[in-house]
Amino acid sequence: MMANRLWYRQPAARWTEALPLGNGRLGAMVFGKVEEELIQLNEDSVWYGGKLDRSNPDAAAAMPRVKELVMEGKIAEAQHLARKAFTPIPKYAGPYQPLGNFNMWFTGQNGKVSDYERSLDLEKAAASVSYQIDDKVYRRELFISAVDQVLVIRLTSDQPGAVSFYSQLSRRPFDPGSQPIGQDGILMSGQCGPEGVIYAAAFRVAAEGGQTELTGDFVSVEGAHTVTIYIAAATSFRHADPVTRAKKQLSDAIQKGYEQVKRDHLADYARLFSRVSLQLGEKQEYIESLPTDERLRRIQAGEADASLAALYFQYGRYLLISSSRQGTLPANLQGIWNDNYQPPWECNYTININLQMNYWIAEAGNLAECHEPLIDFVERLCENGRRTASELYGCRGFVVHHNTNIWADTNINGMIVRANTWPMGGVWLALHLWEHYRYGLDRSYLNDRAYPVLKEAAQFVLDYVTMDAAGQYVSGPSVSPENKYMLSNGEVGYLCMGPAMDTQLIQSLFVAVLEAARELEDEGLLKATVEHQTFIASIHEVASKLPRPQIGSSGQLLEWQQEYEEPEPGHRHISHLFALHPGELITKHHTPELANAAQATLEQRLAAGSGHTGWSRAWIVNYWARLHEGEEAHRHLRALLSLSTNPNLFAEHPPFQIDANFGGAAAIAEMLLQSHKEELQLLPALPAEWSCGIVTGLRARGGLTVDIKWSNNKLMKASITGTEDREICMRSAERLYISLDSALTNIPAGDRAEQTMISGGQALKGIESADGASWLYKWSLAANLCYTVQIANE
Repeated sequence: MMANRLWYRQPAARWTEALPLGNGRLGAMVFGKVEEELIQLNEDSVWYGGKLDRSNPDAAAAMPRVKELVMEGKIAEAQHLARKAFTPIPKYAGPYQPLGNFNMWFTGQNGKVSDYERSLDLEKAAASVSYQIDDKVYRRELFISAVDQVLVIRLTSDQPGAVSFYSQLSRRPFDPGSQPIGQDGILMSGQCGPEGVIYAAAFRVAAEGGQTELTGDFVSVEGAHTVTIYIAAATSFRHADPVTRAKKQLSDAIQKGYEQVKRDHLADYARLFSRVSLQLGEKQEYIESLPTDERLRRIQAGEADASLAALYFQYGRYLLISSSRQGTLPANLQGIWNDNYQPPWECNYTININLQMNYWIAEAGNLAECHEPLIDFVERLCENGRRTASELYGCRGFVVHHNTNIWADTNINGMIVRANTWPMGGVWLALHLWEHYRYGLDRSYLNDRAYPVLKEAAQFVLDYVTMDAAGQYVSGPSVSPENKYMLSNGEVGYLCMGPAMDTQLIQSLFVAVLEAARELEDEGLLKATVEHQTFIASIHEVASKLPRPQIGSSGQLLEWQQEYEEPEPGHRHISHLFALHPGELITKHHTPELANAAQATLEQRLAAGSGHTGWSRAWIVNYWARLHEGEEAHRHLRALLSLSTNPNLFAEHPPFQIDANFGGAAAIAEMLLQSHKEELQLLPALPAEWSCGIVTGLRARGGLTVDIKWSNNKLMKASITGTEDREICMRSAERLYISLDSALTNIPAGDRAEQTMISGGQALKGIESADGASWLYKWSLAANLCYTVQIANE
């Protein structure tokens, strides 16, 4: 049995058992039913309604008063005014909706079914269904090509003339009806709400043998040997004439032919997926051969299955490739897979954690191209957010709040004050552009795309912050996302000034801006104009007076500027640990006191019940990985699999949200390799259950690609390559040999003070850290050469 494969002994009984396919834009859920197959369809731009200006006309005038009330401690009054004045009109934007359903009814298949198998091959991005009825074996193969932009369904049997079915498209309860495309196809087209996109979905059938005919809006095939069905879709979001576009996609695919369409799909997909391989633990062929749902039940019963974690990691990479490709919209709350016309939270882009988590695996997982839809989207948000920053706050730069949609809406969204009054979404998203640079080191990209967005995010912050009575620059009015605190008079507060997460985001942004500016100056791409010097000086001034992290009476990191009683001590958001992950202001070695406070925070939240949502649990795994607590990270990864994972491995909030799939995959990478704070660390959070393993193709900041092999919970060998000449710093709990192409002469020093390794006049030094618990190795890495890392013999 293949390691990178999900499979089942029965059809899907519900949507979260169906298998997802996608090419970034077009998505499908395959149920694998026998007599009546259902393929549920999505297209990434099918959102209800059009672009609206939903600004509350009283918001700008009320903003100064809300801030004043918060600073005076009149929290309840501030929150009442904020709810009335900030809630947009209409209150919520339209949701992301299904494209429709494709149904097939099979005839002549009424006998007893045996040898049923339904699977998803992650290495081919293809689903398959096979079963036997009486003496006939039936097979289906399905994939969605990013090259040809079509869903392909191939129906075969081991006996000639055995394939018979009829099929149609529908979109209940908003079914616009269908029309024929010649004698072998159907087109369904309509509009998704007032002023919404015009969509077109169409299919055509190419049968070998038998008879194809059209009846009403059904296409029937009788007695064929083999049938290939092509499904295409387009909307007016990208195309002036989506009907013509969908028809052309179908005709081009049919003319090209199934075999070539499949070859091109496999080559295109493998170019991305095959970059990373992962094996965790000893090979256990019996366990790995079990159906995926049975393996999940074993995890729930407390059994070990390290290879299921490896499968979950690769599934996360598969889902990102399938829901976020160059030129598509970014992955939303459900990637691109949604069967609900009124989905939870509109199935939109929630940016106080969820959208960002979707992309944590992109860079480390060697899928940088899949990060690009988010980068494109942030640039659209920047354009719209300038107006919102100016009109609502009177600030330069751009602002985004906690929620947005296909139209890159940047206004306050919804009427829940503890969520909507949070203007830090643009700051967090801007950091994704910086991360994309840190992994890839493309200076042109940094100059042309990343730095302008970082700069505008910083300009908003510089104008937005206020100096408080203690002489600190604080954000506000704001919230610590979706959490609340209790005042001494018993009132519950959400609005505040200077919550810890805001300050951490601002500090992280300023670090990114200063480092980006320095790199561009060194390259001669950024000139030291008066305007630039004034901007940089302002950042230094505000950064020097930001609030410092505070530790509470129980050793925990404080979430607000003072210590409050918390009505929900087990709240799902632990936003004030942003500095630990995905930020890097708190680290085990550089800020041990704050790291201990972060750990105390985690322990207290978990003791009170936090982690009950899938994405929250995934974030918690990442936190423990950053703290180098491999057993705790692994314990919560198991909890993610056993408590928040569906039979098809879709993550549960509940309901289904895809962020935990991506966050969980990123956490597995974080347990194996870390590269924040300009330091490379191998196997920083390795649990006992993963005693041996091999990972190839992980990426690290600094343009590095890393392969690691380990056994008995110890590093055996790592290989590191880089895209350019640069200084490398590696931290290790063990003394290391670092060699160039395994040909370096190693000369270790005789004590723990220092060890030197020399080759061709190049010195590689390992210096003991101040706490005596780790070694630091610094060397000049040459581009495109492979460096080998091994534990030194004592």
